Amino acid sequence: MPQSAAPLHTGSHDLPASAELSRFMAEAWGPSALPDSDRVPAHAVTPARRARLSARFPGERLIVPAGELTVRSNDCDHRFRPHSAYAWLTGLTGEDQAGGVLVMEPSGPHGHEAVLHLRPRSPRVDGDEEFYRDRRYGEFWVGRRPDLAEAERLTGIRCAHLDSLGTPTGRDAASDPELAAALSELRLVKDAWEVEQLQLAVDHTTAGFEDVVRALPRALTHPRGERWIEGVFGLRARAEGNGTGYETIAASGAHACVLHWIRNDGRLDRDELLLLDAGVETDTLYTADITRTLPLSGRFSPVQRQVYELVLAAQDAGMAALRPGARFRDFHRAAMRVVAEGLAEWGVLKDARGDLHRRYTLCGSGHMLGLDVHDCAKARAETYLDGVLEEGQVLTVEPGLYLQPDDGTLPAELRGIGVRIEDDLVVTAEGARLMSGALPRTVEGVEEWMGTLLDARV
Repeated sequence: MPQSAAPLHTGSHDLPASAELSRFMAEAWGPSALPDSDRVPAHAVTPARRARLSARFPGERLIVPAGELTVRSNDCDHRFRPHSAYAWLTGLTGEDQAGGVLVMEPSGPHGHEAVLHLRPRSPRVDGDEEFYRDRRYGEFWVGRRPDLAEAERLTGIRCAHLDSLGTPTGRDAASDPELAAALSELRLVKDAWEVEQLQLAVDHTTAGFEDVVRALPRALTHPRGERWIEGVFGLRARAEGNGTGYETIAASGAHACVLHWIRNDGRLDRDELLLLDAGVETDTLYTADITRTLPLSGRFSPVQRQVYELVLAAQDAGMAALRPGARFRDFHRAAMRVVAEGLAEWGVLKDARGDLHRRYTLCGSGHMLGLDVHDCAKARAETYLDGVLEEGQVLTVEPGLYLQPDDGTLPAELRGIGVRIEDDLVVTAEGARLMSGALPRTVEGVEEWMGTLLDARV
């Protein structure tokens, strides 16, 4: 009996297959090679990652699942993305990894042997109908999966059929907080290969922002201009990478005061600003995270410029605070000092002391970045939020001012303006390198950049 003879995932409208059809479907198939290369891109760096994990848990069986498919509606699943820890340890990043499990089996006095339990491609033999009838895993429905030998060549890890795993026992990253924290903490410092992938994500994101500016004249005419912007950026993300690293925020006017505005159903107004927070995720699953706030007319009004330049000054102060040995929270505090002082100068606050400025800023000023947009989130506070920066860490600096349209503490001309400026940086021995510097940040730089892109359309 073939190992893949588990119940098929078929639809309610599927017709049963006759024995004659089953025999016929198993006949006369030629070889079909995988379209990918012989090795995953991270092949050279994953052994060291697994060794670091092994050293943290000597003698313990460790289980790191890729995750399972999730139903979106009826028999349609959400697009699958493997868990970041699984991708980091194996280099496997594709949608075909649903259900996969990496097991670190104790081996010797202190080490582990890595074993990948996978669902391999189903054989095209009489009696095994999965390849053409199973809507969830069948090759004719969702595409080619590697067989076990191919998976071993791709990863350099011993592979076994998923059915041989049974009920896994051991520390499970999906349910063990200590293992989940360790997997986050091991990813806090990026290796050189990871920094390259993140720079690639940033570069593609830069191109996506340029696409958006070129598309503004058309978006301004559409009743859902925000959706038009989202779609334009999404095209770049899918064409160059795996997609967007998170739901794109395309927030015009007062929508920019909603921190996670992803409805993106508003019209664009030339007299308002557009806050675009978007990032391309590479095929290796590393994502950028960049925000620019753009004048839809191409030029900032005096009051828009006033708000923008305060946020820019806050971001400059935050970036200047990045260096090895600095506390992680230092850059946020530096940025907020500038914001509070600015609000006091405007007369919005009586003075810059205390935390009343938070009414207008709402959230932190940055986070770690990597395989997840909010990377390493399971790390313990003492290693991340209350920790110190190290060379090789990649993070965002993203202060903002969100001046709600119905806030009676604000003068009327400031209400409904939301500004965030976000960039990606890698901590270096000397301080930090701006990875997203190809996108201008200053008022003059943004206006000139937009003008050049829009003039090039004519």
